[in-house]
Amino acid sequence: MNDILKYSLRFIAVILAQALVLNQIELGQGVQLMIYPLFIFLLPVDTSIIYLLIIAFFLGFGIDIFSNTYGLHTSSLLIFTMLRPTFLRLFSSRDGYDSMLETNIFNMGNFWFIRTFGSLLFMHHLWFFMLEEFKFNDIGYILIKTILSLPLSFLICILVQYLFVNKPSSK
Repeated sequence: MNDILKYSLRFIAVILAQALVLNQIELGQGVQLMIYPLFIFLLPVDTSIIYLLIIAFFLGFGIDIFSNTYGLHTSSLLIFTMLRPTFLRLFSSRDGYDSMLETNIFNMGNFWFIRTFGSLLFMHHLWFFMLEEFKFNDIGYILIKTILSLPLSFLICILVQYLFVNKPSSK
């Protein structure tokens, strides 16, 4: 399948899944399931930061429109996108990355994915809940929401990859 078509379909599917399904699930204690950062993370390593930021803006904005969250998702996804190249460099192997490689759990391995995507998702969630509360005296509540939401979101992102991302064929 053409890459542009594949990513366009993923883009629409992520917006619909996040806004119409996951945002409607209430788990208590302010726990929110957020999988949309996975879309940005799965884009090829060599994607220009300008393109990433544009895509992240429209993805976050689309979710904000459906969710009435007034820029929370957009801002959080832009932070995630800005940090992505730094974390990819921080956790890269000595040989670097294949420039067209999709950074999924199958191509990069479990440990790399847990460290890299987990760190980025933590930053995303922390920023999201800080903006949502917008009070630094509630930092404990912000951390609780982040710590409770992070593992569930992370597990759903792994499940999404196993269900919808193509495994590389073994040669």
